[in-house]
Amino acid sequence: MREEPRLRVAAFRPDDERLNDAVELIESLGADPVPDPMLAIEPATADDSEATDSQVTPRTDADYVVLTSKTGVELAAEAGWDPGEATVCAIGESTAEALHEAGYGVDIIPAEYSSTGLVETLSGAVAGTRVEVARSDHGSAVLTDGLENAGAYVHETVLYRLIQPPESGESAELAASGDLDAALFTSSLTVEHFLDAAADLGVREAAIHGLNEATVGAIGQPTRETAEAAGISVDVVPDQADFEALACDAVEAAAPTHHE
Repeated sequence: MREEPRLRVAAFRPDDERLNDAVELIESLGADPVPDPMLAIEPATADDSEATDSQVTPRTDADYVVLTSKTGVELAAEAGWDPGEATVCAIGESTAEALHEAGYGVDIIPAEYSSTGLVETLSGAVAGTRVEVARSDHGSAVLTDGLENAGAYVHETVLYRLIQPPESGESAELAASGDLDAALFTSSLTVEHFLDAAADLGVREAAIHGLNEATVGAIGQPTRETAEAAGISVDVVPDQADFEALACDAVEAAAPTHHE
């Protein structure tokens, strides 16, 4: 009996342990991973912010400090950040775990791991307080606008920039040739960089068509909206904004189509 071909699933995580973990997870689900990092991290310097030295850290005079990613936590820790008496907020479990691993306490994690979820959690408590939001240069305005609308004085510090790696694009070529079964988008920026990589390779429209013949997963509604605005149909949005849930749901959704 001939063995069924395995699903080919693209993951767009940064090229560090997150991509390695994604590869292991996809393999454990019985699929073939296509690791195609669509994000590379460049730490911010003093030239990029109001910092007075070369190491950018969250401000220390805030009542609340919001960290939105593992990367942000690691960079803040490397620069010697001290939260002082501030209430430390993590946007999700992975960020909270990174804070704990770096020796920081975590005071608040929203039930919904998203900007909207954090705004809902804090909205009744932050009026008249100073809130520091420390994140990448592509952070959603949903968080800062929502906190300001709740009456907080919000300051944002850019800890790092997210750029498109020049070597990205293998998944776009596979999608364009009809050889990709599923794609796992983890942010709006991964969608944008996928499309930029496809355009650089001259296969943008073909890649979009290929994605629409495959199973597309988006980690949350903002990512879904970005994809659909570009003409990419999204099949899966997990209940929890978590990569493992995204991968499991997308592989499960792709399997029936793959074996028909």
